Amino acid sequence: MISTTIQSIRISYAHHLFTRHVTVLALAGAVALPVWAQQAQPSATDSQSAPSSAVQQQPSPAANQPLTAPKEGFWGRVNPFATKKWIKRQTDPINDRLSELDQINAQNARDIKDVDSRAQAGILKAQSSADAANQTANSANQQALNANNTAQQASGHVDRLNSTVNGLDQYHQVTDFVIQFHAGSTVLSSDAKAKLDELAASLTGRDGYILEMDAHAPAAGNVGIQDSQRLAESVERYLVTQHQIPVYRMHFVALGNAQAPATGDENQKPERVRTTTVHLRLMENSLAARAETSPQSASAAAGAEQP
Repeated sequence: MISTTIQSIRISYAHHLFTRHVTVLALAGAVALPVWAQQAQPSATDSQSAPSSAVQQQPSPAANQPLTAPKEGFWGRVNPFATKKWIKRQTDPINDRLSELDQINAQNARDIKDVDSRAQAGILKAQSSADAANQTANSANQQALNANNTAQQASGHVDRLNSTVNGLDQYHQVTDFVIQFHAGSTVLSSDAKAKLDELAASLTGRDGYILEMDAHAPAAGNVGIQDSQRLAESVERYLVTQHQIPVYRMHFVALGNAQAPATGDENQKPERVRTTTVHLRLMENSLAARAETSPQSASAAAGAEQP
């Protein structure tokens, strides 16, 4: 009976020791596993926290040193009876390392932001330069177009000047008629005055014309020349006094009894002068004729007619 009781006490005590050792081992494993994981983590974390920006942050010398857990007397690195203070001492180096990594990441983020801002500034500056160059090119193109237009206008002006110079002495006949006189008289008849009045009315407001007159008389020699000169002077005097035709617009020649040139057949002889006449021809400058038919002249005439 006593031996049986002693045996039971021994078995109970052995079971108690076994349970205690299993509990100690479980606590040691639970504490050792986080510490081991935290000791192995810094190397992996350091390799992952390498800066991705163009500017890399150099880690401090303390970052390259592995984390070590202080020995705790008889139990070595792991104390199965860990307290809050002991855990704090174990985790303080890890927290310091994490704080340092946070600072490195923050610095890398700032560097990346700085590089990005500088890149954006460079892009904006390049865009501004490109816009300025494009504007300069457009301005140069516009100036080239203006120069081309000016050159074309100058060319057209030169062409007009050439036409003006070429047409200065170009006249064409507008009308012609003959004034008849009685023999030995220089007095204008009513029919002759009517013809001259009609001619003067057509010359009102016109420029670029001249009146050519050649006078004939049947007398021979100087007598015929003098008679024909008096006839032309009579016509010229009437146009000046009665119609204010400028003298420089009229030109005459006294031909006396000089025979008029034959027309048509070259073999036909000139006709003999038998009457006293003055042959008038209205000649107009081609340049003046174009000016009268141009829009500028029409508007100028309309403006002159307004009160």
